[in-house]
Amino acid sequence: MATMTSLIGLINKIQRACTVLGDHGGEGLSLWEALPSVAVVGGQSSGKSSVLESVVGRDFLPRGSGIVTRRPLVLQLHKTEEGTHEYAEFLHIPRRRFTDFAAVRKEIADETDRITGKTKQISNIPIHLSIYSPNVVNLTLIDLPGLTKVAVEGQQESIVQDIENMVRSYVEKPNCIILAISPANQDIATSDAIKIAREVDPSGERTFGVVTKLDLMDKGTNAVDVLEGRQYRLQHPWVGIVNRSQADINRNVDMIAARRKEREYFETSPEYGHLAHKMGSEYLAKLLSQHLEQVIRQKIPSIIALINKTIDELNAELDRIGRPIAVDSGAQLYTILEMCRAFDKVFREHLDGGRPGGDRIYGVFDHQLPAALKKLPFDRHLSLKNVQRVVTEADGYQPHLIAPEQGYRRLIEGSIGYFKGPAEASVDAVHFVLKELVRKSISETEELKRFPTLSNDIATAANEALEKFREESRKTVLRLVDMESSYLTVEFFRKIHFEPEKNPNGPPNPNRNGPPNMDSYTDNHLRKIGSNVNSYIGMVCDTLKNTIPKAVVHCQVREAKRSLLNHFYVHVGRKEKEKLGAMLDEDPALMDRRNQIAKRLELYKQARDDIDSVAWK
Repeated sequence: MATMTSLIGLINKIQRACTVLGDHGGEGLSLWEALPSVAVVGGQSSGKSSVLESVVGRDFLPRGSGIVTRRPLVLQLHKTEEGTHEYAEFLHIPRRRFTDFAAVRKEIADETDRITGKTKQISNIPIHLSIYSPNVVNLTLIDLPGLTKVAVEGQQESIVQDIENMVRSYVEKPNCIILAISPANQDIATSDAIKIAREVDPSGERTFGVVTKLDLMDKGTNAVDVLEGRQYRLQHPWVGIVNRSQADINRNVDMIAARRKEREYFETSPEYGHLAHKMGSEYLAKLLSQHLEQVIRQKIPSIIALINKTIDELNAELDRIGRPIAVDSGAQLYTILEMCRAFDKVFREHLDGGRPGGDRIYGVFDHQLPAALKKLPFDRHLSLKNVQRVVTEADGYQPHLIAPEQGYRRLIEGSIGYFKGPAEASVDAVHFVLKELVRKSISETEELKRFPTLSNDIATAANEALEKFREESRKTVLRLVDMESSYLTVEFFRKIHFEPEKNPNGPPNPNRNGPPNMDSYTDNHLRKIGSNVNSYIGMVCDTLKNTIPKAVVHCQVREAKRSLLNHFYVHVGRKEKEKLGAMLDEDPALMDRRNQIAKRLELYKQARDDIDSVAWK
């Protein structure tokens, strides 16, 4: 019997641990569901509460008319050494021991009201109660609301179906043992408990039948045909129970004395005397415990398989979200650098084409920059009126003799100045693309998701570096523009000087009388200057269209690939241990998730070891 006690007690312990960790449902079969337990099913006023109290040996359940059990009660019985004190513990009040079972009854009622209110409604949220006593066997019992046929005042019309659905959700599970309670003064063919048990367990392999209120049957009648299995056969023997009378309940008759009185009833009964050895609440408890031990042994291979499968899944999830970080500064620094390298790898993939986004930089050079250059107001700057103004102002008090060199230079410098806008716009456009790629890379780096503080630090450092690269790039492209103003390509103008001047008005007419129109001559001269400058600016534009992208890539893109986090590495290397730890401050939700996984993993490993240690003794 020691082995049975150890094994069932161990299962109770594992079930309780599963409940504490919330591992009692969800996708697939949980460990809690894989471990066998006993569901107590019966109609209202069938004597369910009396059966449970008889098994426990304590008066601890709320009583009253109508629906009293309005939430499932998961009752775990733990057998303790002889001479030890009895006590009870609720899962929702951890570390508080109840030695007064009247207080247990009140707490069950209060906890029920906390969820359902002081109404007659029901809830499928279970109450978990553990009782430690030398007078019990190791067992898990689930007391369910009594099945009913009609809704009473204050209840929803759906409550009949709601209760049946709740009961079914427990008894349908293949590892659930059904304890079907039926009163002796009711035809077994109309028993609510037998009806639902027959539907979910047609073979009767999981069903134990219990007949209550045998002492309340009419004189001349008995339940021998039911108890001997002739009226309705089950694979397991029927058990008769004699409940405490209302007078005994009112007088608070001790449950141990009630058990003794029950034994005397069967032993002295002319109808049931031949069955006395397998009747009563004590026999029922032992019968359930023995059967539970057999079921557990049969289920051990599947339980171990489920445990091993779940351990593998939990380990895989821990690997995915990351293992806990070591506390020494060297390990912390190594972790930070690994996170940085992971981010840098993703960032480079965006730039080099492994991930989308880098092509937007090419779009700046191939579309945005040429479009901006086309929109520059050279036609206004080189208009006839503006050319005349600039040339005249450049000559001062004495007009030029041959070519207005100073006028040319000022027109060219003024035109080249317009290139600064598109050049700076290209720098800014690439900068914003790089910033967006940093943001995307942070969000796409799986390793960083567990460290929001480090993610923010890396993003801040990367953006600071990009600002420096942008400033250097701006200086460089502006320097390129200034270089075009600083030294003009003289060959271009020498070539123009030797070209014959075209007369826009056609060849001179020899038959024409009088001198040429001087205003027309001056306009043609100014147009020629504007045309020459425009041609030169076109040449400069073609040059800058190629050199600006080179400068931007050199100063921003290349540097971002090569040294985006260099300053951050230096900064991190100087940090003290406490500051390194602060950078690795994980998302609280993720830490909670990892802790829960670690606890569940420890539970499953311990359960596997414990089951192995006692299962085959």
